[in-house]
Amino acid sequence: MIRYDVTDSVATITLDRPDAMNSLTAQLKTALLDSLHRAAADAGVRAVLLTGSGRAFCAGQDLREHADNLEAGRGLADTVREHYNPIVELITTMAKPVVAAVNGVAAGAGASLAFACDLRVASEKAKFAMAFTGIGLAPDSGASWTLARLVGPGRAAELLLLGEPLTAARALELGVVTRVVPADDVLKTAQELAVRLAAGPTVAFAATKRALAYATTHSLPETLALEADLQDACVATQDHLDATRAFLAKEQPSFRGR
Repeated sequence: MIRYDVTDSVATITLDRPDAMNSLTAQLKTALLDSLHRAAADAGVRAVLLTGSGRAFCAGQDLREHADNLEAGRGLADTVREHYNPIVELITTMAKPVVAAVNGVAAGAGASLAFACDLRVASEKAKFAMAFTGIGLAPDSGASWTLARLVGPGRAAELLLLGEPLTAARALELGVVTRVVPADDVLKTAQELAVRLAAGPTVAFAATKRALAYATTHSLPETLALEADLQDACVATQDHLDATRAFLAKEQPSFRGR
């Protein structure tokens, strides 16, 4: 259900239920969270790539499993708190950049997973569908937070309330995705981007992720104070010293993540 591979310091995590459009069962969500923890804890991993197999990135919650839970009186079976929330929190707080290669449909919680990543490369055939209200549900997996940050609260309200699908071209226009490429190039392009990030100043990347998340819910004076603290931490790294020396010598810096 999950394929995990590390190459060039990039951990590629592939949702692998192609016949079910990589829809999320409890088993798959547990495996995804375990894989993300594995990547976060591995010092040899400097960036993470999340993608899906087959024609979909992720169609969201497996509705057959969900329907069984409803019929048995279990409701959501606490999957939002037990699975979705920890997955999204780990993606957004991981001290490593996370790239989504959106190879096809990303719907419901599947779209939310892509929104939680730091950068999104989409196939020209990809579609994003905020499918929650269509089945009488509110958004979950952080969509109300991440989507509002990407496109603004007004546009997020439109997308979440109406649930109308976004084409890849429209997603690029709105700023939902970073790049749109031909379908055959999406994984290669995302891998190249992840490898580039893995070779970069990972301490500074982690600080940047933290600053961006903090700034969303704090005042300018509070954010300025955090930025000062983060700069103090970054300026003390060997990477910063080496990169400064390389810049003055007109050489390319080499970052080691310390």
